[in-house]
Amino acid sequence: QLQLVESGGGLVQPGGSLRLSCAASGFILGNYAIGWFRQAPGKEREGVSCMDSSAWRTNYAASVKGRFTISRDNAKNTIYLQMNSLKPEDTAVYYCAASGRRNYCDLRDTSYTNWGQGTQVAVSS
Repeated sequence: QLQLVESGGGLVQPGGSLRLSCAASGFILGNYAIGWFRQAPGKEREGVSCMDSSAWRTNYAASVKGRFTISRDNAKNTIYLQMNSLKPEDTAVYYCAASGRRNYCDLRDTSYTNWGQGTQVAVSS
C-alpha cells in the first residue's frame, strides 16, 4: 500500500520555524518527484515547493521563496520542508505529494498521484 505520512506541524509564533517531514512507505520515494502543498481555510490548495527525483530542480511559490527549503533523504524515504520566518499567512494544512513524472518539478497539484493526509501549521502570537 502506497502511503505518505506527514508530521511536524504545530503552533508557532510569527518569525519562528518548523520542519515538516513526510515519510513514504510502499514505494521508493527516490523514483518520484515530490511536492509540498498547503490549503488555508476558505482558499484553494496551492503549491508551496517541489523537487524532481534527482534533486536537480526545485521550485518555490513566490510567497515562501527565501524562507522555505525543500529537501529529501532517499535513504530514509522521507522528504522535508524547513520553514523559517513564519508568518500568520502561512497558516494552513500542509500536504506532501509524490509524482511519477520524476523529471519534473511542478507546483500544480494535478501532477501528483500520491498524497499524505496533511498536517496543520498555525502561526499566531
